[in-house]
Formats: sequence, structure tokens, C-alpha cells
Amino acid sequence: MTTFLQFHLLTSYGPSNPNRDDQGRPKQAVVGGVPRLRMSSQSLKRALRESSFFALDLEGNMGTRTKHLQSRLVASLVGKGESAETAETAATQVAQIFGKLETAKKPGGSETRATTLAFISPAEWKQAEDLADKIVAGDDLPKDKDLKKLVLRKADGAVDIAMFGRMLADDADFNRDAAVQVAHAITTHTAQAEEDWFSAVDDLNKKEDTGAGHLGETAFGSGIYYQYVCVNCDLLIDNLDGDRELAAKGIEALSRALAQTTPRGKQNSFAHHPMAFHIRAERGSRAPRDLSGAFFTPVDRKLRELQVNDLETGSVKALEKIAERIDTCYFGGQAEDSCKLDTLTGEGTLDEIVRFSVEAVRGA
Repeated sequence: MTTFLQFHLLTSYGPSNPNRDDQGRPKQAVVGGVPRLRMSSQSLKRALRESSFFALDLEGNMGTRTKHLQSRLVASLVGKGESAETAETAATQVAQIFGKLETAKKPGGSETRATTLAFISPAEWKQAEDLADKIVAGDDLPKDKDLKKLVLRKADGAVDIAMFGRMLADDADFNRDAAVQVAHAITTHTAQAEEDWFSAVDDLNKKEDTGAGHLGETAFGSGIYYQYVCVNCDLLIDNLDGDRELAAKGIEALSRALAQTTPRGKQNSFAHHPMAFHIRAERGSRAPRDLSGAFFTPVDRKLRELQVNDLETGSVKALEKIAERIDTCYFGGQAEDSCKLDTLTGEGTLDEIVRFSVEAVRGA
């Protein structure tokens, strides 16, 4: 049976704009008929991949998402003494394995690059470099799909690709299904973006000159976000070619990063560095379910029902109540194996959450 590891997190954000829309405002969504602030799944996964927990703890096991494999291979071959023309031909042949190429203009000339981003594991990058070397050496090589098999992998040691998956539009055989599903985070209560204006003063402005040297506008929002993440532990291990210990190491990094990492939009302006104040981790073979239904009616509209007078406590009570009711209605009152952290009450520790999560993978 499949083992699922689920995380439910509540995190308070002060005035900030960590994830912007096309107009520079905090992303939003209407949930339960009322406006909420939102952070996209994509921005959250990017923040996790860029966190120190992934970058340091998983060094050497992180993929690279890029359009620029061809130009990097050219530079590598030229650095080994190959002519620019020879390097260009070999690099192009290899880069086409990951997708279609195009010529794009850039200052001072042009560049050959992929039309779409490719998610490349360290093993695949190494194989791409080796294949380019073989091409310039004149070695006989297989064609088409057999050539791709020299480079592309269906499973290897790239933890972030194993977690978040990838799609290769030109060769679905080497796609990887995501073992980690990340929901869009929404505020547990009614929340809207606000507008503000700011000014900057010219340091050399003369006393007789009045007014600011610059005027601008910025948008921000504030709220308590609910975030849900579901890990298919068996698929994670399969995506890592059966390396259970590497999967456990990846889950440790994920557990720590989820609690302490945020998208960095406008971080210099707002200095948002929140940590989750409530974490509920669950593991088992039951079908996964998110608990966003706890907030379909915003918490600010049911504080009396919850018998609390603040949004943080109300959000925790709403989350725990819906989990208990699901257990009652679907599973005869039997609760899923869980571990909690709550900074409001001092319950639990992050180390306990991490150990609980790692044990789920090792026992899968």
C-alpha cells in the first residue's frame, strides 16, 4: 500500500508581498465567496528549491532548470581546446535531446537556447557533457531514442526533480511524476491587497526646493496562510531509483524548509521572514485529503462559533476540528498517525516533525 505523508501549516505574514501578480499586487483568490490573499504553488516550490536546506543539505543532488544547456556545453568544449564551430555543432546535437532549440538575440550577437525550460539532473548533465566529448571525438553513436537513452534518465539522484516532477514535451518517456504535491496557500480569513505610496528624498536637495525627489506606489497584504503539501513516499523512492536514504534526506530538508521558507518577493521592502506557528504532519496509507474546507467559511466570520477571539487560535481550532470530523465520519473516529507543532501553546518541536516525517519514508 502507498504511504502518504501530509503537511498542514499555518503561517502568519505581516504586511508583505511575497508573490506578485502581473500588476505587482499580492496574488488573490475568491474562496467561499470572499476575497483571500494567495501564494501560488509555483512560487512556494521555487522558494523550497532555493532554500538553504535544499541548497546545502542536498548539494550534488539538485537539478538545474534552464534553457541554456547548449551554450554551457559550447563553453565547456571551447575550454577544452575545441574550435567554436566544432563545439557549436556538438553542443546543439546534445541539447536537442532535451527539447527544441531556437536562436535568440542578445546584446552583441545571438544565442542558441531551448524553446522551453528543461529540468536536468546532475547525472544527465554529466552524460550530456560526455556525449558532447564523444561527438567531437568522432565516435559512432546510436540514433534518435537510443541516443536519448545515453543521456536521459527515468530515475536518478536529483531530489528536487523526484519531488516536483518534470515534463519533457518532446519525449514523454522521460517525464517524471511529482512525488510532492503543493497546494496554493490561501489566507484562512478575509483579506485584500492594500495600496501604499512612498517617496524618496534627494540628499543634495537645496532647502528652497520642496517636495520629494521620487514618488512611487507599492501593494501589500497581511494574513494567516494555510498551506497543504502531500508526499507520495513510495513514488519519491522510485523517482530516486530506490535510494531510500536519499529520499529520507530529501524529506528532512523539505520538512525544515516548509516551516521556515517563504517566497522572497519584495523581501527587502517588507522583511517578511515568518515561521509556521502551527504544523500538523500526518502519515499513513489512507487516501490523502487537504483541510482547506476548514476555511471555506473564513475564520473571522466564525470566531464566536469557535469560542475564540483571535484569528491565529481560531485558525488552529478550525483546522483541528475539521480533521477530527473527517476522522469521525470516514474512519470511525480513528485518527491518522500525526505529529504537531504549535508555537501558541508550546506544543511539539520541529525536530519531532522532522523525525516523524523521515520515519514515514524509511517505513514506506
